[in-house]
Amino acid sequence: MSKKVIITAALAGAGTYKQNNPAVPYTVQEFVDEAYKAHQAGAAMVHVHARQDDGVPTHEIDRIRATHDAIKEKCPDLIVNLSSAVGYGKTPEQRIAQIVAIKPEMASLNTNTMNFSIVDRKAGTIIFDGVFENTFTMLQDFGKAMEENGVKPEVECYDIGGLDNFLLVSKQGFFSNPVNINFVWGVAGGQRFRPDSFLTMVHALPPGANYTTCGVGTDQFPCNMQSCLMDGHMRVGLEDNVRLPNGDLAKGNYELVEWAVQVARLMGREPATPDEARAIMGLKKK
Repeated sequence: MSKKVIITAALAGAGTYKQNNPAVPYTVQEFVDEAYKAHQAGAAMVHVHARQDDGVPTHEIDRIRATHDAIKEKCPDLIVNLSSAVGYGKTPEQRIAQIVAIKPEMASLNTNTMNFSIVDRKAGTIIFDGVFENTFTMLQDFGKAMEENGVKPEVECYDIGGLDNFLLVSKQGFFSNPVNINFVWGVAGGQRFRPDSFLTMVHALPPGANYTTCGVGTDQFPCNMQSCLMDGHMRVGLEDNVRLPNGDLAKGNYELVEWAVQVARLMGREPATPDEARAIMGLKKK
């Protein structure tokens, strides 16, 4: 692992909205502004779920391309990582077609079918119940499509089973090295962050793999601190969590990036530049 730490800003997922935090971007220009400020704060990469102007997550290629290209025009060095999970109820074809068409440097690749819900964690009551479909066939076909189109997969693992699924499919030999894994903590349907579970995930990684981590809500902070401590990388952003450690709403993704930079420097690490991140993750600049 490099001493440099790659900081990713996940600008807006499919489940956070302006009613959660007014800084959540919807329009192309809002995505550009958030990406620019996050980059200036120390992010080497942004993860993007494009939206329509009303905030609805979209699989429409033209809108996703417009968002991707506008960010690259404003921040040509920045790595843009697109999502292959473009919103609830999208078909496998809708999820992968936009990746093949746009060919970003990197895109998310999910590893297991799972409950993916919104719950009241204090009461245990279900607010929204859903299932996130990621079959073995989708893991295989999406992974092959990405590799064949020069898109580096970011392998999303919500629990140890997802990592085992990836290791199983990777025996086919089409994934290029180095492998880049993202541990996701705190989804209602995945696993909550626990330090011992984190160690289990790290110890199960294939040789030479890079890993980063992200966490939903308050899981964002301890999981990223442990990742940085163990020579991993960090993802923060309004997709995962809309608040600062003190409970205040973040003014934008940049404030969460600033927190990650501070943590890294306290641990004797420096944020990677985009080109340093490319060298670590095996990306080819586009």
